[in-house]
Amino acid sequence: MRGALAAGHPLTAGAGADVLRAGGNAVDACVAAAAVSWVCESPLTGPGGGGFLLVHTAPDSRTRLLDFFVSVPERTASPGDLVGVVVDYGDSQQTFYTGPMSVAVPGAALGVWEAHRRWGTMRWAELLAPAVSLARGGVVLNEIQAFLHRILDPLLRYSPEGDALYGPGRMLLEGERFAMPELADTLEQIAAEGAGCLYRGELAERIAAHVPLTLDDLARYEVVEREPLAVPYRGDEIRTNPPPASGGRLLAAGLEALGDAEPTPPAVIRAMEAQDALRTQALGGTTHISAVDGNGGAASLSCSMGSSGGIVVPGTGLQLNNMLGETHLVGALRPGERLMSMMAPSLLLRDGTPRLVVGSAGSSRLAGAILQVVVNVGARGLGVAEAVEAPRLHFENGVAHCEDPAAADELEAAGRPVVRWRARNLFFGGVSAVEIRDDGSVAGAGDPRRGGAAVVVEE
Repeated sequence: MRGALAAGHPLTAGAGADVLRAGGNAVDACVAAAAVSWVCESPLTGPGGGGFLLVHTAPDSRTRLLDFFVSVPERTASPGDLVGVVVDYGDSQQTFYTGPMSVAVPGAALGVWEAHRRWGTMRWAELLAPAVSLARGGVVLNEIQAFLHRILDPLLRYSPEGDALYGPGRMLLEGERFAMPELADTLEQIAAEGAGCLYRGELAERIAAHVPLTLDDLARYEVVEREPLAVPYRGDEIRTNPPPASGGRLLAAGLEALGDAEPTPPAVIRAMEAQDALRTQALGGTTHISAVDGNGGAASLSCSMGSSGGIVVPGTGLQLNNMLGETHLVGALRPGERLMSMMAPSLLLRDGTPRLVVGSAGSSRLAGAILQVVVNVGARGLGVAEAVEAPRLHFENGVAHCEDPAAADELEAAGRPVVRWRARNLFFGGVSAVEIRDDGSVAGAGDPRRGGAAVVVEE
């Protein structure tokens, strides 16, 4: 077995799997998959965003967390600097805030570059080549991606540059090919020079000329290594994203509240109440990649662009995050400080060996989605595909959202306010997970709610 990779899009998963076939390790696979996700999942992720990578290395049985989430620039936004854009989800609407002052200092490209520098075994340029090719030749939008483009269209086209990138005056539809030749050129430069070219030199100057990030903001940005948060669960151990991010703490709170109890719908909702009590302001769209290799290595990568605010650096195809657009809701932040994030790339270890590599998209829903998949595997004994596909719950603002009618009936009988969903929906997150079974075989699952995919690579 050479490994397995699960991600939010078939092309993302395929790129990582190709690296595993070529002899690369889990980090190599995550790097290639991340770069491809910048193209085929562009409303959710990109080099102009930020994220976290949890890496487990088998020889020393160590787990490390790289924090490359976005940070606060010298100039910060006030409400008057931001533009509200309404996104219509069909049965609900939400206002997101964007504009040049909403851009935080990005870290995604530098984060995967640093991961490759530390643990990669294949050439950096070779790992980025599939993303360059896809950006230049184009990606055919599948049903889920077309839906994301449709609901996020007002944000994606907020600026003239965003409108030009996504096709002036018209919405992209399922089956259409979407190419980003200027992004292909930028990725070629990153492949040739390393990710540092986004933080110093011509590309950095273009970024600073377009949005209120200074060259000093960019030059000062650093990837930070942190000790993962470790939480016991039913004799195993979860390792996840530590503070200052909140996602791992939310996952830990849910698992501690659940304990060894039978994971019935009421018990899971009580665990989610514990999470809800700690929840902070959520930040936008996310994607996740989980990978394992045949040598026992594992990598869990979560990245986000915020709510895809349509801010594109002219001539580069480079979309920037709008994550400062929500910070006016949670108070002032100091320059250089990392923004709060709910992302929680995680590992479930048994006797120090990875048992499950997992993470999720889904903003405020992702910690609950990860909780339920961990419970499905660790307590219910489900295989990873069944664990990811199983109906989910979500609790927020006193209301239980249910994909499963039977769970809804049980919660209503217990006096809980319930919202019934007629089908599985991306509202409930987008989990990507890889399982290592007791016999050493592996399996993976990309969440069907998000059009995800997984590939197992055999010898």
